[in-house]
Formats: sequence, structure tokens, C-alpha cells
Amino acid sequence: MVGPIRELFEAFRQAVVAMDPCVTEEFLKLYVAFKAETNFVDVVPQAKRLLLVLNLSIDEIEDPKGLCRDISNIGRWGNGDVEIGFSSIEELPYVLGLIRQSFDQQMGNAGEA
Repeated sequence: MVGPIRELFEAFRQAVVAMDPCVTEEFLKLYVAFKAETNFVDVVPQAKRLLLVLNLSIDEIEDPKGLCRDISNIGRWGNGDVEIGFSSIEELPYVLGLIRQSFDQQMGNAGEA
């Protein structure tokens, strides 16, 4: 990862790791896994964006902007059935809200404020 995507990833990883003390990250060959009990978001760095795979099904996520894609029938790296790509720091707060849903579901906090 180089340049703007590297900066975007650093901001992203700091925010995700700060969600909870139990969050860990694992650098794998093709993606970076962020875990609590298991992976809740995987990051596949690409040339112009970060591709995220959330460990949820498409009907479990609340995505008012409609940016998520159902990848349940598509081969991919990472765990989960919801994909979202982002390429700008301005999108980070929205993307973190989606990631929080995946994290909360895994931790059994779904629906709690």
C-alpha cells in the first residue's frame, strides 16, 4: 500500500481498533482481518480504494445510502457476505457505522444503543 490508500488505511485501522479493546488485526497474504471473536471486517487493499468485506448478510445491514453489495454468491477473499469499497477519508464515518453493525452483531449487541 502506498500514498493516499496507505493514509486511508491507517486512518481506517486506527478507528476500527479503537472500537473496543478486544479488537485485533491480523495481516494475511491477501487481506487484513479485524477480529473480535472472529473476523467482523476484512480489508482488501486495492490500487484506488479499500475493499471491505463485512461479516453480515445483506439483509442484516442498515445501509441508508445503499452502498453495500451482496456478495454471498460470489467468490472472494475474506469472510462475510457484504462488500463495500471506499476511497476517501470523507466516507470513513459512514463506513465505520456499517462496520459497527457487524461488530455489534458478533458481540451480541445488535439493536442496542
